[in-house]
Amino acid sequence: MIYFDSAASSFRRPKAVGQAVLRAMDTMGNGYRGTHGAALASARVIHGTRELLSELFNAGGADRVAFTANATASLNMAIKGLLSPGEHAVTTVLEHNSVLRPLYELEARGLELTIVGCDEKGRLLYDALESAVKENTRAVICTHASNLTGNVTDIRRIGSSCRERGILFIVDAAQTAGIFPIDMERDRIDVLCFSGHKGLMGPQGTGAICVRRGLEIRPLMTGGSGFKSFSKTQPEEMPAVLEAGTLNGHGIAGLGAALEYIRDTGMDKIRLKEQRLTKEFYLGAREIPGIRIYGDFSDFGRAPTAAFNLGEADSGEVCMRLESDYGIYSRGGAHCAPLMHRALGTENQGAVRFSFSHYNTLSEIRASLEALKELACALS
Repeated sequence: MIYFDSAASSFRRPKAVGQAVLRAMDTMGNGYRGTHGAALASARVIHGTRELLSELFNAGGADRVAFTANATASLNMAIKGLLSPGEHAVTTVLEHNSVLRPLYELEARGLELTIVGCDEKGRLLYDALESAVKENTRAVICTHASNLTGNVTDIRRIGSSCRERGILFIVDAAQTAGIFPIDMERDRIDVLCFSGHKGLMGPQGTGAICVRRGLEIRPLMTGGSGFKSFSKTQPEEMPAVLEAGTLNGHGIAGLGAALEYIRDTGMDKIRLKEQRLTKEFYLGAREIPGIRIYGDFSDFGRAPTAAFNLGEADSGEVCMRLESDYGIYSRGGAHCAPLMHRALGTENQGAVRFSFSHYNTLSEIRASLEALKELACALS
């Protein structure tokens, strides 16, 4: 089996991740819910993982990191907790539905929404984004990298412009966290949202939201916090304000082990291998008759993703043939990115997406290219 679906979820993970989850299940109680040994063991592991995330993203301290179930949960917290009817928000056609659907929901309640376009290669139109800002603009919400094309956006440019104009900058880092360097202070990010199970290589059911100091977000959920139990309202302090209920301590323990692996291995080393694999695939794939590859490959400092179609074949059919005939696991369809497909003209066909991990090899890339050559001939 060749796994090329890491943009959806990491599959091969460091062995330490599973070991940490098993150890946590045998040793951890409910963190922040008592002072006995098992509860304290859980609290220490969770806090240690907060520290690792704060260090990785320069978030300003462990207390600025609140755990969630995934990037979708984090983005809903940020969007619904910061935006109100009568305000204006700016986003882009590059976005995943985890950004678009919460914004559409708020738009129906009176939020004014502007969606900025892209060029024929799926590259964001930065001048149009900056021109879209108005007097009542509250926030810009933008992905760091398209989950379809792999194009990377210049978050430092956007963040600097937002900070100069007093606008909040919310970043969806689902495709880049753990792969690309992100510095909330340097990049002028107010809120950073991400999953733990993709580039960070942690377990599914983990994610986080990092909020710059001084910014308050209305909680999406309220409930148990482990302290101030007689208060009728959720504690206002981060991270408790965004963490109602019991956390996924076992998953967070695995995420912590994954973060240690990234730190010890070197994020640059991981990213450069993934980009070499992407380049090898692109250079070979572009020679296949009838293939159309989407996105900007003029610079390989991009997310390790390649989306393509073979002639007029349905992307879902191509993925099924890749699996059944060659043992290659990929993803077809719309990828929860409807506006990006509309911009690329692939609404009906969808696109086949290969997304690579540093656990993949050059021999797997070459095997997939041979498979695509055969499949392209069979489908022509």
